Amino acid sequence: MSVASYLSSDHDTAFSFEVLPPVRGKSIESVYNTIERLLPFSPAYINITTHHSEVVYREVSEGIFQRTTERKRPGTVAIAAALKGRYGVPTVPHVICSGYSRGELENELIDLAYLDITDLLVLRGDRAKGENTFRAESDGHLHAVDLCRQVEAFNEGRMLDGTMHEALATRFSYGVAGYPEKHEEAMNIDVDIEHLKAKVDAGAEYVVTQMLFDNRRYFEFVERCRRAGITVPIIPGIKPLTSLTQQALLPKTFHIDLPQELAGELRRCRSNDDVKALGVEWGIAQARELKAARVPSIHFYSMNAAASIEQIAKAVY
Repeated sequence: MSVASYLSSDHDTAFSFEVLPPVRGKSIESVYNTIERLLPFSPAYINITTHHSEVVYREVSEGIFQRTTERKRPGTVAIAAALKGRYGVPTVPHVICSGYSRGELENELIDLAYLDITDLLVLRGDRAKGENTFRAESDGHLHAVDLCRQVEAFNEGRMLDGTMHEALATRFSYGVAGYPEKHEEAMNIDVDIEHLKAKVDAGAEYVVTQMLFDNRRYFEFVERCRRAGITVPIIPGIKPLTSLTQQALLPKTFHIDLPQELAGELRRCRSNDDVKALGVEWGIAQARELKAARVPSIHFYSMNAAASIEQIAKAVY
């Protein structure tokens, strides 16, 4: 059963989380440690993030620098395969436009099909550091909906060079991102939902939201999506607060608001330990309300927060 089929089925609210590939050259053990900490809560699936290339300037001789690009966290496909074989839990690699040409994406789909990893999360990805706007790679995709269409063409056996192959026995099934507080580049929330519906109409089978700290935003977003004709499961994404710097960093980076009650409590914190305790308390209340509403799943953003998620899951699941 695909992740999308499971999310559409009748079941108790599931638990899922995402992991980051290690920085190039580092051990995969940190990924294993996170998973083994959260495995007792029977995750329905595990997402593996993908990171685009970054521009790096390397000195090749005295005073002369060469501009190159590198991916600091490669290996999403390999890690998805390793986790699937090691734990037997469905793995969902992120497939992104940012930093990839259409040809590179096709090669990635070929590798994933060989490995029988057919659950994906299809995303545009972030713009490059220092850039004011998102720029597609040469022969790349500017929007996630275009990548959705490439996946659908691949499912049918249509390759970029125009050749036809036998359609996949197990088609790629995928989710996409949704933004309850509006994507930063959208003119307004209604236009943003129009873009989301285009991705669903192209073939996306579920939506995972940007992290949110106010459940009302999620419920209002679901209502707006349903009125717009989006009927697929919509999964709320949450992240426990873990450090004092997040009170400014998260709103700036992810273009989200912290609800007033949480902001007031956060201002009273004096240490990261205080923030972690608040993050767990808030996360438990948030997850319990979502679970009581019988959402299909709660997706946890786990970067630097595995210990807090473990405490939340113990209280909620």
